[in-house]
Amino acid sequence: MTTAAYLQHIDRLRSRAFPSERDRRGTDVSGPGYHSACLSADEEEWEDLAERLERRAQCVADHDALIAELTRRWREPRWISLWSAQARLVAGEDIPEPWAEFAVGFEFLHLWHVDGRWIAVGLDLEEGGPGWDLSVTVTETAPP
Repeated sequence: MTTAAYLQHIDRLRSRAFPSERDRRGTDVSGPGYHSACLSADEEEWEDLAERLERRAQCVADHDALIAELTRRWREPRWISLWSAQARLVAGEDIPEPWAEFAVGFEFLHLWHVDGRWIAVGLDLEEGGPGWDLSVTVTETAPP
């Protein structure tokens, strides 16, 4: 996907009503008060490590371009750590969705509050490996 396609996807998520129950459509997951989408992830079987590393580098570049464009639209984001939410989850505390799911997969998020909704973009790069996950969530629930 291109940055323009990512932006269109985010705009679609922002414009949709939230469902009353959890629902999955392809890489999009929605529930009461949120929509989340995986924009790019390492989900293929790779025979060529060089190609996989090239795709990972492209995902990092795509992430940076997306953050730059969203910053142009909505000003500087907050950069938040999900460490405390991760620790609270491990301790058995109930963290609301979509934050519980993001706390499991992402250490940090870029976060904007626009028109009463929170928009968070996360990039998870597999530690010590070539994997990646670029995801976004749009929610009315404030971060924990």
